[in-house]
Formats: sequence, structure tokens, C-alpha cells
Amino acid sequence: MEHQERKKAVVLLADGTQFFGKSIGISGSSFGEICYNTGMTGYQEIFTDPSYFGQIIVTTNAHIGNYGVKEEDAQSRGMMIAGLICKNFSFDYSRPAADGSLLDYFKKHERVVIADVDTRALVSYIREHGAMNAVITTEVDQLDSLKEQLQAAPKMEGLELASKVSTQAPYFYGDASASHKVAALDLGIKTNILKHLAARDCYLQVFPYDTPFETLEAWGADGYFISNGPGDPEPLKQVQATAQKIIASGKPTFGICLGHQIIALANGISTYKMFNGHRGINHPVLNLKTGKGEITSQNHGFAVKREEVEKHANIDITHEHLNDQTVAGIALKDKPCFSVQYHPEAGPGPNDATYLFDQFKSLIENQTTK
Repeated sequence: MEHQERKKAVVLLADGTQFFGKSIGISGSSFGEICYNTGMTGYQEIFTDPSYFGQIIVTTNAHIGNYGVKEEDAQSRGMMIAGLICKNFSFDYSRPAADGSLLDYFKKHERVVIADVDTRALVSYIREHGAMNAVITTEVDQLDSLKEQLQAAPKMEGLELASKVSTQAPYFYGDASASHKVAALDLGIKTNILKHLAARDCYLQVFPYDTPFETLEAWGADGYFISNGPGDPEPLKQVQATAQKIIASGKPTFGICLGHQIIALANGISTYKMFNGHRGINHPVLNLKTGKGEITSQNHGFAVKREEVEKHANIDITHEHLNDQTVAGIALKDKPCFSVQYHPEAGPGPNDATYLFDQFKSLIENQTTK
């Protein structure tokens, strides 16, 4: 049913390189950092993940949209990506449980999509030259103006984005009669994380990213969670200071992705922007404590410096990424605090690492029985 208006469209990279494609029927331009995701499924979860805020996603799977969208699969309040580049965009969908088409979903959220792009060539180019800013556009007669706007767009390094996606006011999630209370600092939290914690007898209060520790503490939580999110962790100085106080409190603390980086920074360990980052649902991780391998869902463009973790007297590396030996997990030796660089809540992705939520629950139970 490809009766949509198929305007010419262009992917323009910050270094001037162009790739050509067709619009799926939504006109306009979208700016953001271009990066690619290798997942074969889970596109809706990817598009609604707050960690992708401000990014244009290239999907390496050839067909996108073939199973439509379902509201309960969304990982946040709406679409978070800046735009999409794909090979084949499916206007029809075949999933009986779907609420609607991906086309309508993109129209609702007013995001530009470019299809019919040689995504293999584009991903190969990004792999060789690194993640960079880009614009995708149907305004092919305005390229000179768009080039100027692209050069003026802020780079992801040094960019604070947690404030753009965090909740504006605290809210509760789960069963108020649950055995444990967890205070979650929202830097861009995913719905599946809340579901996993609530399923483990935890009642959550989710707080804005800039909430001071004293406010978190006043609720009387049994443990603290520091969430995933977008952007560079380094500018989040207040969050790092809050994390220091959370850790010093001695209460069980768990961090995922951006939360992992914040915990590292709170302990004096630096972060850096990766050349390309890790984005997909089949990334191999080794648990150094158990010797077991995990296939994981990942989405990050920053990482913690391994050499600094190895020199830190009070932190162990618990997990490593098997493709490049980057730090995938850390734990403090003298506090019940641990974090991982990947996404154990899946959504999308495998469930190999969901045991980490059980580990967090066990820390809380051990504390409350002392």
C-alpha cells in the first residue's frame, strides 16, 4: 500500500557526506547525532527509549514497521529519537495485537523518516568515521542553509540532556503495600525498569533528575536506583554530588547505563565519548564474578575509563564487553552499590541479565533483616 507521497530526501552528515533516499510522507528536517542500532526486533522500544533523545537512528535490519506499534510496548511517554533512517519502511503491518501502523506513530510525533537509503553503506561509513551530527531532510532545495544549521548544532560531547527527558514532578509506581521502597532518580528511565522493580515487591517513587539527596532520603527508601538516560554524564555535576550522598548513606544502590556512568564519576572515575558506542540487542558481556556470558541489550555512546577503574582501590570491574573489553559493570567493595553499562530490563532484547534486579532486591532484603 505504498501510495504515500515519496519525496526525495537526503541524509547530510556533518563532514559534508550525503546519502540519498525517499520520504515516507512526512516533510521537514530533523537534526541530531547519527548512530545505528543492529537489533532485528524491538524498534518501538528503541524509538521510545529516552536514552536515544537527540539522536537520528539508522536501523540495520532491512524491514522496519512490519509489525506495527502497540501502546504498552512504549518505554516512555512518547517518541524520543530525533528521526529515523531505514532501508525498507513497511506501511502495512501484520501483528494482530498492534494498535496501529508505524507511519501513523511517526506522524503523531512529527518525526522525519527517510527510507530507501543504502543503510549498509551508511553504517559502514559511520563505523569508519565515527558518530557525528547529521540532518535528514525532504527540503533538498535548502541544503546550503541546512549545512549552516548543522555546523551550528551542539555536539553530543558535553551536552546535558537528562533535563529534557526527566519527569517534572515525582510520581509513584507499583503496589503501595509492597515490602520494599525504592527511590528512583529519573535521568531518562525506561518503563521496563519500573516493571521489573515492581515485580520484585518494590514500591517506587520516581524523582526528577535534579532532586537533592535530602528529598530522596526523606521518603525513607530502602534502596536507590539511578536510571539510564541520554547525553554526556560529565556535565551532570549536581547528579554526581547526589550520587555521592546516596552511596555514602550505605543503602543499596543500583545504576543502569547513564546511572552507571554517574556512579563512576561520583567515585572519581572519568568517562569518555566512544567512537561509535554500542547499540543493539546481541552484545556479548562476560560476568567476571561467575564466568558466565550474557547476550545483552545496549545503548550508550559514553563509557567509563577502564584504566581508572583498575587503579581504584575500592571498585571492582564485575562485567566486561567481549567485543572491545570496555567496562560493562562495576561494584563498590565497601558499600552495597553496583551498576552496569547495559540494559538488563531488556525491552527490547534478551533476558540474560534480569538477575541483576534480583541481586538488587537481595541487597535490600539483607539490609532490612539486619
